[in-house]
Amino acid sequence: MRILVVEDDALLGDGIQAGLKQQGFGVDWVRDGVAAAHAVDCEPYAAVVLDLGLPRRSGLDVLKQLRQANNPLPVLILTARDTVEDRITGLDAGADDYLIKPFDLGELSARLRALIRRAGGQAAAVLSVGALSLDPAARTVSYRGEPKALSAREFDLLQVFMNNAGRVLNREQLASALYAWGEEIESNAIDVHLHHLRKKLSPDIVQTLRGVGYLMPRELA
Repeated sequence: MRILVVEDDALLGDGIQAGLKQQGFGVDWVRDGVAAAHAVDCEPYAAVVLDLGLPRRSGLDVLKQLRQANNPLPVLILTARDTVEDRITGLDAGADDYLIKPFDLGELSARLRALIRRAGGQAAAVLSVGALSLDPAARTVSYRGEPKALSAREFDLLQVFMNNAGRVLNREQLASALYAWGEEIESNAIDVHLHHLRKKLSPDIVQTLRGVGYLMPRELA
């Protein structure tokens, strides 16, 4: 899942980006409010980690603009502002969660997974489509009760499909969901990863709709 981190502190931003990548997220990082507003307008993020005290434009202004545009993108405020009034202001402005610095990276990751899960209409922590199950926290997959070993990118691609079961996704949407800024993307990368998923799981795990995109059925045998 691709995440936007908005943090002006270079050391902290670098640490968050590195830590979330280790947790399996694709991460873009910007350092001011203007860049953040532009990024959320242009890229299909699964969630945003947003500081409030930002240069050029405050995080609160970015959040308000997002909600005024009826953008439902999950937003987790990550800030040193720890008063009850600050938390109320942030949540009332449209934030989905609020975490105070200093924080535990494991907790941040868990909160992001929960936000993304709820945004996708998933109540359970483990994603299930028919006989296929995926645990985002443990990064494990099983099919028909048998554990399956996937590469990191194969796992990420499968998670995107499971979060969008029954919905057609084109190649550009898949690439945008998987790859952060600066990551090299081979022209056939999606096809290669999908080929491996079909080989490891089932040839019918994802359907190719020629000229349209790819579809994971809502029910898998």
